[in-house]
Amino acid sequence: MRGYAVAPYAVTSTVKTAAAGQPTNITVTTTDGGTRIRLSGTIAAGARPLLRTAPVTDPAAFGRTALIEALARAGVRVTADPAGPNPAARLPRDYEGRPRVAAYTSPPYEQYAKLILKVSHNLGANLGICLMAVSAGSSRCEDGFPVLAAFLDRAGADRRQVELMDGRGGNPADRATPRALVQMLAYWQRTPDARRFREALPVLGVDGLLAGNCRSCPARGKVFAKTGAAVGGDALNDRLSVGAITIAGYLDKGGGRYDTFYAGVTGAATPTANPEDILSISNDLALIAAYLQESP
Repeated sequence: MRGYAVAPYAVTSTVKTAAAGQPTNITVTTTDGGTRIRLSGTIAAGARPLLRTAPVTDPAAFGRTALIEALARAGVRVTADPAGPNPAARLPRDYEGRPRVAAYTSPPYEQYAKLILKVSHNLGANLGICLMAVSAGSSRCEDGFPVLAAFLDRAGADRRQVELMDGRGGNPADRATPRALVQMLAYWQRTPDARRFREALPVLGVDGLLAGNCRSCPARGKVFAKTGAAVGGDALNDRLSVGAITIAGYLDKGGGRYDTFYAGVTGAATPTANPEDILSISNDLALIAAYLQESP
């Protein structure tokens, strides 16, 4: 898929390459309302790919600009300044009776859910709560939680063992026990969407966040699992604090049998502030999943 720059967004980088084995530490800063994005820091030679994001502070303006520029690439002349103000007052109250010139139909939600699960698309996970609210006739995202609560009750998951303040699990109050996670995984196995849900998860050694793990081990392609991490800084000791790094999903044991599993590290710390240490923990958990799949 080809990407396009959107005015007035611009990215500059002063990141320097450090020697192999040295810390990788890249910082993202934004100015001018988030339209000027600057990368700084160091990345070690031979280091794994590193993902960093910068928030779009004005999604409506960003979407308007992207649409105008896309129309121009398609040969449609638009007189409005792509990066100028949005004259919303000039829009009609409704479009009843006006000719339709274009329409966009969103793909099925299952495709978006697959994206969320494969790469831990956290904004998409938060949006899921909002979409639940819409399904209940509300435009308030927090009204999605009763919808989720009702689902967990139907699924047979003990809701008392889950605490949530968002959809991504990134709020400090968010909690879920291994038992609750396995109960949810077991529920999906009993539904007609079992295979669809399972294959939407990262697959060990194949795709998603597990694509780079265990690429040559016997368990490759036989572990379907979602990873998660809650990690913060420990400036006092110049290291990283590991609240939790977990993995949960299904083990393909052959003959149509899929065992649910959970493994995690909690309340730990890395030896240094190098993010590579976090990847090392994640890799260990992926190997544990592989050993579980390979065991009798």
